[in-house]
This record gives sequence, C-alpha cells and structure tokens, in this order.
Amino acid sequence: MFPMKNLFSRVRIFALEIWDELKKAAWPSKTELRDSTIVVIVAALILGLFTSIVDFSLFHVVNLFTSLVS
Repeated sequence: MFPMKNLFSRVRIFALEIWDELKKAAWPSKTELRDSTIVVIVAALILGLFTSIVDFSLFHVVNLFTSLVS
C-alpha cells in the first residue's frame, strides 16, 4: 500500500553503504594530492603546447602546398 516507504528505506541503505565504502578508501595526503595536481597541470600544459605547435606547423605546411598549387 505504501511503495514509497520501501523506496526511502532502500535509498537510506544505499547511502549508508556508500558511506561505509568511502571510509574504506585510501585517501591521499595533502602532499600527495598537491604533487599529483602539479603533475596533471604540467602535463596538460605540455600537451597543449605540443598541440599548438603541431597545429601551427601543419597550418603553414598546408598553406605552403596550397599556394604552390594555386
């Protein structure tokens, strides 16, 4: 007769199980988190620089070939 009671009970149990699993997780220390963040930012910058250089170079190569054809 009250299907919502079962739903709320299931959601509560699910939330408690999530909380228990999060307690079991190995969380990084502040130093590890900072170091990992720096590595990710530096890697993203290097990848962005590489992509920009390749894009710029290919643009000029294609421009050169299209000017020779025209």
